[in-house]
Amino acid sequence: MEKSLLHLLESLPQEQRVITDVLRQIIIETLPDYCKEKISYNVPFFYGNKSICLVWPAAVPGGGIKEGVMLAFWYGNRLPDKKKFLSQGTNKQIFYKIYTSAEQIEEIPLLHILKEAAQLDATFSKNP
Repeated sequence: MEKSLLHLLESLPQEQRVITDVLRQIIIETLPDYCKEKISYNVPFFYGNKSICLVWPAAVPGGGIKEGVMLAFWYGNRLPDKKKFLSQGTNKQIFYKIYTSAEQIEEIPLLHILKEAAQLDATFSKNP
């Protein structure tokens, strides 16, 4: 595990650490192999041809949330999301879901939205 990721997890309150770790594992297992994780702004970002999603715990400044962990999709405005899994908020592009406990993580809708995001990412060319 990358040192900055370990540092992040160690710095989080227990519930945010659990939520962050569960979300990361599901994302890593679901996104295609060409997708990568990097720590940026002290939080896990996932990208393929372009940015796909990020996991932002409230304990890390700059995410704009006061509690829980935000799972945000960079191109959420382009996802079909027929079941309205994601919230829009004030950003026209980034849609998100906030979890305040690990028990709130429903794997089936999460897998569905991650697959939609991966399909969208596959349509982006690596070279503009």
